Amino acid sequence: MLAQFVLFDGFDPLDVIAPYEVFSAAGNFTDQVRVELVSAEGAREVPSGIPGVSLTAAAPLDPGRADLIVVPGAAGTLPAGTEAPTTGEPSGATIPVLLGNSLTTELPGLLAKALATPGTTVATVCGGSLVLAMAGLIKGRNAMTHHQGVDVLARNGVTVVRARVVDDGDLVTAGGVTSGLDLALHLLDREIGPKIALAVEHLFAHERRGVVWRDRGAVPQPSPFDTAQGAAGMPSSASVSA
Repeated sequence: MLAQFVLFDGFDPLDVIAPYEVFSAAGNFTDQVRVELVSAEGAREVPSGIPGVSLTAAAPLDPGRADLIVVPGAAGTLPAGTEAPTTGEPSGATIPVLLGNSLTTELPGLLAKALATPGTTVATVCGGSLVLAMAGLIKGRNAMTHHQGVDVLARNGVTVVRARVVDDGDLVTAGGVTSGLDLALHLLDREIGPKIALAVEHLFAHERRGVVWRDRGAVPQPSPFDTAQGAAGMPSSASVSA
């Protein structure tokens, strides 16, 4: 299994490193996993959104080779008010600007190819799902992102599921930055098996958080407790549809 981890200018380092290290550590227990840092442009030094921190892409993003492609979000300043994702200069950019800049590269086309390739899974951490959504690639799909970006998903026709990890088959998405660990362990469990996943979990001294949501099983019925939560300003549903 080849897992490629995407880098783009302004990426969030932890979105990449946490799941990358999970899959890299799996190599201690099995020869079934290989990992690569990649970019749409090929091998290059890629600056993150944190000053002074960069990673080196060793190869081009290649949906024809990869079994799993992991897309991170961006690290930067938060916009004032409800700034919409747009394009602009990366230096000192806000997160919406950095995500918007990624759409001006070859990345959206490569991700579209990945989603259309049988046997290839695209996974995202935090704002990575916003890249897919803004590119129009996951309309009608179930997904999650950082809680501050769920409105962007909804505006782009995505069904927001408020779970830490959302498994929608060949699209697996996760919430905030720390959810990258749980996303990767779930994917390792799903693709390689629970014994390897548990071995890595023990190595990292990390217990997975939250239920992995899948579109199956009984649908919860409304209850008085749900109504009370809604009245108190709390979410009264597990998901929001665009």
